[in-house]
Amino acid sequence: MYQDLVVGFAQIGAESEWRTANTRSIQDTAIRLGVELKFADGQQQQENQIKQIRSFIAQRVDVIGVSPVVETGWDAVFSEVKQAGIPLILLDRHADVSDDLFSAFIGSDFVLEGQRACVEMAKLLDGQGNIVVLEGTAGSAPTVDRRAGFESCLHQRPGMQVIARQYGDFIRARGKEVMKTFLQTYGSQIDALFAQNDDMALGAIEAIEEYGLRPGVDIKIVSVDAVRGAFEAMLAGKLNATIECNPLLGPQFFETALKLANGDPVQKWVKSDEGIFRQDTAAQELPKRKY
Repeated sequence: MYQDLVVGFAQIGAESEWRTANTRSIQDTAIRLGVELKFADGQQQQENQIKQIRSFIAQRVDVIGVSPVVETGWDAVFSEVKQAGIPLILLDRHADVSDDLFSAFIGSDFVLEGQRACVEMAKLLDGQGNIVVLEGTAGSAPTVDRRAGFESCLHQRPGMQVIARQYGDFIRARGKEVMKTFLQTYGSQIDALFAQNDDMALGAIEAIEEYGLRPGVDIKIVSVDAVRGAFEAMLAGKLNATIECNPLLGPQFFETALKLANGDPVQKWVKSDEGIFRQDTAAQELPKRKY
């Protein structure tokens, strides 16, 4: 029964609209199901998340969930979770650990997201152009995997090349700051921007407009997440496409947690159902967005 379930969850923080929606989905689903949720905000720091996980172990929760802020450095604390006999769920982000140190991963195929972004970019540029890339948090799973997917697709398209990339930490203000730097250095040489999340793209749009160019026209823009702000930008003609990364993982998280607590089998990777959105469908899709 969900009412008997005690779950500890170590969230990354609140760096974007996506993350806020992800947190809301977890908290609202826990209330609806009657689950006792012990929620902790890591404030973008791995050491905070490690302390939180150790606190959950000490509290003897039934299941622990974590969205790892970076991929590496988890072996010791995940081993402690395993030794305590507590199932561990990775939500949204992978960790670079052996499969026996976690019970399930729930989330997106970040490599596929990067590939999809590149395919959209190739259509927009007709296979020719200079691209700048706003990457997320250094060492995080979506940053590493979206780059890998984007690059694997670029290798098949020699007319497109990345001329600069820099980390923006998935934060809107950093996206604007980095895009300003790109424009100061490369100016009108930039044909397109790939932003690894919508928040950074929205910041970059401000920088492009302040520079005197037209986002979505002079500089084509593809991003990832499909938050409401991205649809509003597409309606305004300032963003060309967004690749969906679904944050509403609460129901899948607690369904998986209950199975693990009961000793029932679960899939090792519970994949999200996601699509691709472009300017031509933005008007009809915007009213449906829950985040």
